[in-house]
Amino acid sequence: MDRRTLIAAGLGAPALAQLAMGQAHAQVAARSRLQTILQNGVLRAGATGDFNPMSFRDPATRELAGHQVDCMKKLSTELGVKLEWVPTTWPTLINGLTANQYDIVATGTSVSVARMKAAAFTNPWGVNAFAPLVRREEAAKYANWDSLNQPSVTVGFNLGTTFEQFVASALPKATVRRVESPVRDFQELLAGRVNVTITSLVEGSFLQKEYPQLQMILADQARNTIPLCFMTPIDDPIFLNFMNNWVLLHQTSGFFAELEDRWKLTLYRK
Repeated sequence: MDRRTLIAAGLGAPALAQLAMGQAHAQVAARSRLQTILQNGVLRAGATGDFNPMSFRDPATRELAGHQVDCMKKLSTELGVKLEWVPTTWPTLINGLTANQYDIVATGTSVSVARMKAAAFTNPWGVNAFAPLVRREEAAKYANWDSLNQPSVTVGFNLGTTFEQFVASALPKATVRRVESPVRDFQELLAGRVNVTITSLVEGSFLQKEYPQLQMILADQARNTIPLCFMTPIDDPIFLNFMNNWVLLHQTSGFFAELEDRWKLTLYRK
């Protein structure tokens, strides 16, 4: 019915406003990824598969494994839908999300202002921070962050990561080497093509165990504390609200604490 018909039926302005609001909410709900996921029976998750222990290929099975993989398995089970992994890269995370290639990014993403312009982030499930990663034989050369901020020091980072902005602001005097996927910055460090890479506490703690020739330094001076969140479409408040409550529910239940122990995560603690 049009507005005049509704008024003739005895509906005043307050009732009309309430009706319009209800129709708007119904339209938003119909467009939500949550409704689409439930209707299609599929949750599509984007992952880079190169961030151990967040999302990586198990060498034995070649299947995706890691903290974020376990999260999506639990989420899809609780929704009663199939989980579908969609490969992506760090530079194209947001492009894939806005192009509707996947419903959520679950690969260990952290928040940045640049990313916030185009994507939404759930409430944090943890907090990360940045620290330098060097070859163990050269660790004694770097006593503090200032010793890294020199033209003679080449710092490597992967394009499309939050390390790129951090290096530009924190180490402006250093020489930089931009690394493109699928090559990783720590591989450039192992090969001796850079002196240092900036890593996260999460990944750096794993890398120095996996590669004894590498060492994370200045962890007690870790910088750039940054929330770890799932990334969702910026135009879908219903799905974002659902995921915020899902994170809260499983923080309260102890699920995230169990995953932290299972994957031996090193997170930032005040």
